[in-house]
Amino acid sequence: MTSPAGPPPTGGEGKRLRLLAVTACPTGIAHTYMAAEKLAQAARSRGIEMKVETQGSIGAENVLDDNDVSQADGVIVAADKDVDLDRFAGKRVLSVGVAEGIRHPERLIERVLSAPVHTPKGAATPRGAATPRGATTQAGTVGGSGGGGKQRSVAYKALMNGVSYMIPFVVVGGLLIAVSLSLGGHTDPSGGLVIPEDSFWMDVNSVGVIGFTLMVPILSGYIAYAIGDRPALVPGMIGGWIANTGELYDSEAGAGFIGAIVTGFLAGYLVAGIKRVRVPKFVQPIMPIIVIPIVATTALGLFFIYVIGQPISWVFEHLTDWLSGMTGTSAVLLGAILGLMIAFDMGGPVNKTAFLFGAGLIATGNQTVMGMCAAAIPVMPLGQGLATLIRRRLYSEQERETGLAALFMGCFGISEGAIPFAAARPAQVIPANMLGGAVAGAVAGLAGVEDAVPHGGPVVAVLGAVSGVPMFFVAVVAGSVVTGLATVALIGFGERGRGSERGPVAAGGGGGTVAAEGVLVGAGAPAESATATAAVAQDAAGSVVAERSGVAQAGPATEGGEPEVLSGHLTRLTVKVGLDARDKESAIREMAGLLARSGRVADVAELVRTALRREEQGTTGLGEEIAIPHAKTDAVTAPVVGFARSGEGVEWGSLDGTRARLVFMIAVPEAAAGDEHLRILALLSRKLMDAAFRERLLDAADERAVLEVLREVG
Repeated sequence: MTSPAGPPPTGGEGKRLRLLAVTACPTGIAHTYMAAEKLAQAARSRGIEMKVETQGSIGAENVLDDNDVSQADGVIVAADKDVDLDRFAGKRVLSVGVAEGIRHPERLIERVLSAPVHTPKGAATPRGAATPRGATTQAGTVGGSGGGGKQRSVAYKALMNGVSYMIPFVVVGGLLIAVSLSLGGHTDPSGGLVIPEDSFWMDVNSVGVIGFTLMVPILSGYIAYAIGDRPALVPGMIGGWIANTGELYDSEAGAGFIGAIVTGFLAGYLVAGIKRVRVPKFVQPIMPIIVIPIVATTALGLFFIYVIGQPISWVFEHLTDWLSGMTGTSAVLLGAILGLMIAFDMGGPVNKTAFLFGAGLIATGNQTVMGMCAAAIPVMPLGQGLATLIRRRLYSEQERETGLAALFMGCFGISEGAIPFAAARPAQVIPANMLGGAVAGAVAGLAGVEDAVPHGGPVVAVLGAVSGVPMFFVAVVAGSVVTGLATVALIGFGERGRGSERGPVAAGGGGGTVAAEGVLVGAGAPAESATATAAVAQDAAGSVVAERSGVAQAGPATEGGEPEVLSGHLTRLTVKVGLDARDKESAIREMAGLLARSGRVADVAELVRTALRREEQGTTGLGEEIAIPHAKTDAVTAPVVGFARSGEGVEWGSLDGTRARLVFMIAVPEAAAGDEHLRILALLSRKLMDAAFRERLLDAADERAVLEVLREVG
């Protein structure tokens, strides 16, 4: 073990010690760069060469190449998310959480010198050989934070991995199908919406169908990949294809995306189990590329076909018989049941059973059952798309984009457009979908809506295949609204329980009321914080603040002769040397009011809510008496940065237990181009690791002096 007080450490042949490090946190922002800077500082103080790769939101920077790895004496991985360690096989690897990189960098440098060589458990992998990600090593679980995560967390990450890879296939396939149907299709009593063979639009449709066909295997494959790494990809994808191909086990419907989730987890854990089997040394090189994929794929495929598949087929055959016996009962009850089934798995076996039941009755002259199904089919994508519009803040940017695509797909009866939402939040989305589907089916049954073609969605009504068009649209709209409202209620239920929302912004008719004060009081801020923030707003260099539905509007936010700081996003108007707040929530509210002085904040209350939601994901208290709350929201019209200093410090849940005395707040619009805010955050995080820089910030006499210090950030 190297003594910090001793001479510069050397390698085994008297050469200077060379270490590598990788830092990463789930959000990929401040902690990533602070850990990198702390490790680099600790290495420099000991005369050790160290190169640190950061895996942040702006991508991997300072990437470690093969030459770096070949010359390294050890690798420190300070990360709270999966990091691929294949390239470090044969090297001493120490895996810890990102917090350890910030709090105890010296200790990590000492520990890595005695860390075990990174190899699969029970195997002696040659230097340079591939080691599957997620494999257990003597140093701990790859990608874990020392002791490894809970099984539930691993399963959740795996599911999200599959969903993220599946989304592009859903969007591309669904939109191409929808466009081809709308522009090249026509109704046909025997075949639904039909596109002429050998036409241009049939080719477009075929490309879209390929995207949809690949969607389910992709979901399954990348769930498996997240658990068992590359050897699990093949069995996961083939298992997903088998699950979706009912003909292999005598089922007309197949198991759909739910079956793909099952096969993905089965494949992943099966491969992980096979990896633990001890095999002769001469077999080890072919295990990940030949033995494991073949054994796992064969076992999983045959298990699904002969064990799981037959019961699935039996269940849905009898379900069809049961539905046939209900045709004489109440149309409302039958419509509700069909709507529940249509909405349950969106193209899966339950959905297809109801759809095929309705489609089969068209030939007998009974078109009302298909009318119930047709009304329920678009409810899921329309409802989920509507939910992303109703409560945008509950969704990520990618989810909102997927929501717009789902709205488009819903208009053309493509229920699979809602699958990404159901896969990501099954406990909230599937019940909401089923409730809306039941409403749509029941309304259509009550009104006696008929559909002459085996297809659904508004497009069939527009093309003349539906009778009772007004009530058909009433059914679709009612079901979609119910689904949308139920979804945001279920997703937001936990959030409301945590008190992250404080009610609507106070907006009154008192024309003399200062908007900033009205916003903060309406948001539930302490009276002293609201008063202080109102004074801040009134002090804003001649700005005129008017209340207009809780929106603060200010005049110019720049002052001549001041140094440009952080690309001009931080000015003297957004600097305060005395923070009044005594707790984190009040501090965030006060900082939001400070940012409002720039004239770039359109909705202070929404900015506060967004920043508080970010805190729920993990504290932005970074240690060393620093906190950097940040938000990406349409509550701001342009990037803006604020800084405030607290004399006593604010309890922020920091990694090292210190109270935050230096508080920066960064806010950018959702549509902000590029990664400017992430670049600033990275630069700021690194610079704040310099103790002398922090001291100068604490000692700065006034706002202008603070700006002079912050110019050093770059």
